Amino acid sequence: MNLFELKQIYLQDAQKLQDLDLDEQTLADTLEAMSGDLETKATNTVMVAKNMRVTAAAIKEAEAAMAARRKAIEARADYLDKRVFNTMLETGISKIECAYFKLSIQDNPPSVEVFDALQIPADYLREVPATYAPDKALIKKAIGDGFQVPGAKLTTSQRLVIK
Repeated sequence: MNLFELKQIYLQDAQKLQDLDLDEQTLADTLEAMSGDLETKATNTVMVAKNMRVTAAAIKEAEAAMAARRKAIEARADYLDKRVFNTMLETGISKIECAYFKLSIQDNPPSVEVFDALQIPADYLREVPATYAPDKALIKKAIGDGFQVPGAKLTTSQRLVIK
């Protein structure tokens, strides 16, 4: 029987006992004797719950270890990609093809480089709680539309593309 079923039986039996005209000591002793299965089941249920918490903690620890391992592998892969990118830039090779993929050096879309945030006019600032910061999207649009924005310019960088 599960804990819920044992509880229902206990409550029904307790109600039946209260309908009998028993003295308090006899009633208490009888209820205590009846509660044995319920107490055993409750104790076992709590032990299962504790075991589940230990298992969950072990899983959480394994997740953390796997996340750290994943981050290390990702960092290593990024490092290797960067080495290939820098080698291609330094040697002037812009494309490499093989049976598995194609490497190429491409220009990134223009991005805003703020070299002096104090020169940026207030129209190009967005409110950041308790401070103001340059709104790069607005500055990029303004420069793209032909406006001069003091303290900012469009720059183009490059990236390695693997297809």
